Amino acid sequence: MIVSIQNISSSNLLEKVDKLLSKSLKVKIVPPVKNWIDGTLEAAQIKEIKIEDLLGRKVINIENSLLKNEFDQKVILITGAAGSIGSEIARQVSNYNYTKLILVDQAESPLYDLQQEFKQEKKKEVAFIIADIREERRMTSIFKEYTPDIIFHAAAYKHVPLMENNPYEAVNVNVCGTRLVMDLSLKYNAEKFVMVSTDKAVNPTNVMGATKRIAEMYATSIQNKGETKFITTRFGNVLGSNGSVIPLFKKQIEKGGPLTVTHKEITRYFMTIPEACQLVLEAGAMGKGGEIYVFDMGKSIKIFDLAQNMIQLSGLKYPEDIDIKITGLRPGEKIYEELLANDENTVQTYNDKIMIAKVRGFDLNSVQNEIIELCTISKSCNAIEIVKKIKSIVPEYKSQNSQYEALDKKTS
Repeated sequence: MIVSIQNISSSNLLEKVDKLLSKSLKVKIVPPVKNWIDGTLEAAQIKEIKIEDLLGRKVINIENSLLKNEFDQKVILITGAAGSIGSEIARQVSNYNYTKLILVDQAESPLYDLQQEFKQEKKKEVAFIIADIREERRMTSIFKEYTPDIIFHAAAYKHVPLMENNPYEAVNVNVCGTRLVMDLSLKYNAEKFVMVSTDKAVNPTNVMGATKRIAEMYATSIQNKGETKFITTRFGNVLGSNGSVIPLFKKQIEKGGPLTVTHKEITRYFMTIPEACQLVLEAGAMGKGGEIYVFDMGKSIKIFDLAQNMIQLSGLKYPEDIDIKITGLRPGEKIYEELLANDENTVQTYNDKIMIAKVRGFDLNSVQNEIIELCTISKSCNAIEIVKKIKSIVPEYKSQNSQYEALDKKTS
């Protein structure tokens, strides 16, 4: 069965696909007419339907002349440039008339792969630099040599269960490393610093989310210390990113299952990597400094339903061919993610997909001192002491399914 309707809603398509797949039919889709080769549809263009087509949201496309002016003749530095988000930001920025593009990552092999990709596409004036954002001497030398105008900060540790067991690393990278790059942005008079944050920073229940919230707070605390505009962007999960659920499900299907889901009711927001990065670029361009931008993530998706759909899209049946196993929530994991904290609301921007969060106020000097103290405490590698300090900085951080829940009971 070939679905050729172009303006069908994702929910309608999902409903039809479910019925067709249940009858053991293969379902394919036709690309938009504008993508036909020389105005003619080739048989090879009829593709298997992908999970992205059933996301329950329209893909965001942005064509904005604002970005051309934003990046024109600018030196742009991207940290975490070899990662899923960082590399896509680099690809999109590389299409503009920048002066120099500096791509920084500590991961040698992924950065090499990106370098080969850019060479193949003959991208000009790009520097690929192996560096760790935690190393002050190294990062200072990079800022001194290139004096970037705009910094996109995508470097971070992001895996919730791993960071729950390694709070030293979470603090060292997500807080102390981020603080260093922010401080250097100020010192070398960068125009803008745009940070990639996460919905897990809202009412955090885990170390990873709490460290990202602290990084957001530091950005706010130094907003008026110099000329640099500090801008934060928050969004949920991205499809196909390193370590995300869809590549995991694909591997599990290839092995014959079962697919593993931590909780039957667990939901997540999803968007594609290109659209998430488009919104990061535009939020950075519109930012005046001090804002936390949140993106329209569409409807949250139930992971159990996602697993069932992926089994069906593979031409298999649940549970006859492949089962789904409920494994239990992992340390620090939420059932539902949030994009705004309880004491926040939003202000609309000219782009209805991008909103500005109104966050609670805090004493800026006090926060800076607390963060400096946290970076000192983290050197002890004492997990309990580190997390205790994190909780004192982020009072809304309440651990879930974690060894650190005992710390909340002591303070409640």
